Amino acid sequence: MPPLHATTLSDAAHAARHGGRGVLAALLRASRADTLACFSALEQALPSLQVPQRPTLNPPLWELGHIGWFQGWWTTRFAGWRDGPRADPSSPRRPGLRPDADALYDSSTVPHARRWTLPLPDVAATRHELAQQLEATLALLAEASDDGDDPDDTLYAFRLALLHEDMHHEAALYMAQALGLPSADPRWQPRPLPAPPPALHIDAASVELGRGTVAPGFAFDNECGSHRAAVAAFRIDAQALRWDEFLPFLDAGHAQPRWWSDAGWHWRAQQGPGRVEALRQAARPGFALAFVSAHEAAAWCRWAGRRLPTEAEWVAAQRQAGPAFRWADVWEWTASAFAPFDGFVPHPYRDYSAPWFDGRPVLKGASFLTQPRLVHPAYRNFFEAGRHDIPAGLRSVAA
Repeated sequence: MPPLHATTLSDAAHAARHGGRGVLAALLRASRADTLACFSALEQALPSLQVPQRPTLNPPLWELGHIGWFQGWWTTRFAGWRDGPRADPSSPRRPGLRPDADALYDSSTVPHARRWTLPLPDVAATRHELAQQLEATLALLAEASDDGDDPDDTLYAFRLALLHEDMHHEAALYMAQALGLPSADPRWQPRPLPAPPPALHIDAASVELGRGTVAPGFAFDNECGSHRAAVAAFRIDAQALRWDEFLPFLDAGHAQPRWWSDAGWHWRAQQGPGRVEALRQAARPGFALAFVSAHEAAAWCRWAGRRLPTEAEWVAAQRQAGPAFRWADVWEWTASAFAPFDGFVPHPYRDYSAPWFDGRPVLKGASFLTQPRLVHPAYRNFFEAGRHDIPAGLRSVAA
């Protein structure tokens, strides 16, 4: 996927959010093919499928089963699927493919640490159940109306299942990266960045974020509602920061507390002295900086006399600058806390957004590991500021 700019929305993203039944059926099959290919690569590299028990990882076999479980939970098993984002999540559920499916795979109720000790079905059984579930989902989709008054309601659950699977695909790719097993698939490789172009001047603007409930197509609940932010004129990097611009900070600033917030310096102390060496080992000059925490991104900005953009500034730049604003190389940390827009109403998947309105930062853009179907300028990613296992970097604004 080439780098994107303000006037570009990938055909894949538009298809995922607006496509009808036939398009969605093809995309669900394509997503499942990528899921299985990624799992097979992990299985080959890790025959035992055992990964360390860390807060940032999940057992690969659990992940695989969870993907199929989630698809069924919101489509074939869910009596309210036709009601779209207004569905009552407590509507009756049909039985799962196995009696203990909910006890195994429901991420809302199964504690993270327990996922390493659950009596999961073996690989063959899990693959078989995924195939069964996909065919059942496609059969139900064939019955769904994609015309009439509310086609987006009847297709909502299928679009949600598709993009949820795509999110887990990216998570599997960066989990493999964290384990030293990067993908060999040419689609999931970083793209070189040129030397930094001149900074972009963005005019003062009143930036409208969010969207109405009757807007066409699919949206995640945290994208809905409204938020108007007045931004003053500013200058912003035309592309994400490269390793080339970050590496001098390792010698001249990473160990100096004056460049860090209190929370950031506490985080750095927890990482220990090996963090700088790990960054040196990971560095790829000529490519976008990736796999750094929000704390490190903010500390680099202070050291460089810069700052992170707010979410509204990022959006203003993405809308105003046209092809000069390159994005989708890495997720980009912002200075904005992940919070609901005015009028926020949670969608049926209640645990997607609302539990995480806790001050963690918003990330904008997309990464070289992101499925093109997820690459959308309205998308709001959100991770704790200390996470450095995700392909996230930054672009900066003149302080």
